[in-house]
Amino acid sequence: MSPERSVARGHALVLGASSGLGAAIARHLAGAGHPILGVHFDLRSTQDRATAARAACEAEGVSAVFANGNATDARFRTEVLDGFVDREGPHAAVDVLVHSLAFGSLKPLASPTPRLRPRDLAMTLDVMAHSLVTWTVDLADRGLLRAGARVIALTSSGSRVALPAYGAVAAAKAALEAHVRQLAAELAPRGVAVNAIMPGLTDTPALRAIPGWEALAAEARHRNPHHRLTTPEDIGAAVVALTAPGLAWMTGQVVPVDGGETIAGAPFGPVPPAAG
Repeated sequence: MSPERSVARGHALVLGASSGLGAAIARHLAGAGHPILGVHFDLRSTQDRATAARAACEAEGVSAVFANGNATDARFRTEVLDGFVDREGPHAAVDVLVHSLAFGSLKPLASPTPRLRPRDLAMTLDVMAHSLVTWTVDLADRGLLRAGARVIALTSSGSRVALPAYGAVAAAKAALEAHVRQLAAELAPRGVAVNAIMPGLTDTPALRAIPGWEALAAEARHRNPHHRLTTPEDIGAAVVALTAPGLAWMTGQVVPVDGGETIAGAPFGPVPPAAG
């Protein structure tokens, strides 16, 4: 048994738990002893990935309950949390909330066509930013976030730079970081820390939805001092590290976890040949 699992852990609620970063984070938190409550949105064609993610968590020896639905829908959120309280009883608590929702509209802001519509912008910000507030506030109002709990959101460098067709997502990530700061200040008296992780470029389904992602990945691999992309496992381990008791005083921060990708202004040394 690892040192992290030497004491009982409260539940971890992972929004976006079925694939990519969310699935890896859920698995790492399960490995640290947290029972998992996973929220995801999958159609029949991708339901297998949710099944696999839940099985991976259960393989770590903890319970894992996954709920499939729209995380921005208030009724669905109420059903998920009501069900959690009914199952766990008076001692129900969420020690870790992870926001890893990656669904937004990828279109230009000003090109003639196709162009982002107001409803595209609204949907993207609702899913990728504002839902952090609604879930966090609902948990807090229900008394499910006890002192020492951690709220961790996933942002991206796109919150600070312009990328092709990334305007709506960039706005959402910038809003997400603002929400992190505000929630951190308002929840500090309750002993709840709120932070964001900014992963380096990571090969996930969300990355592959971005037009020209191959060129972005090649450039990131070239610039990164390690000459590789960030992996979901890197981020899963970082989330677990942020839950350590000794980091309770860190709140309201955006923490890059990228192997030095954002600090390297130019490539360091030759890039090794690609494997295979």
